[in-house]
Amino acid sequence: MILARLRALPAEAALRRLALDLKADRTYLPIKHPGSRRWHARTTQGDFEILTTGPKWYDTRARRGGGGSIDLAMHLLGLGFVAAVRHLTTPAQDDGSDHP
Repeated sequence: MILARLRALPAEAALRRLALDLKADRTYLPIKHPGSRRWHARTTQGDFEILTTGPKWYDTRARRGGGGSIDLAMHLLGLGFVAAVRHLTTPAQDDGSDHP
């Protein structure tokens, strides 16, 4: 049940959970799907430019994509499967900042 929920989680929501800093590219005009968005994300592993459409994501710089928040966590944070699931299911620490 938990794995199915994580796999169905929109990539945009997962990005909010995984990134240290996240900014939507307001100049991005989707080509294939009108609901696609481009994000600039910074994680402990570096900076990424990610396209999201529902649960699907694509890293434009690495030219690699996938589906589901678990794959995204593995990619952005360099985690294995179990660590990615643990990261996504552990309650976030509220530091009082206004995170997107």
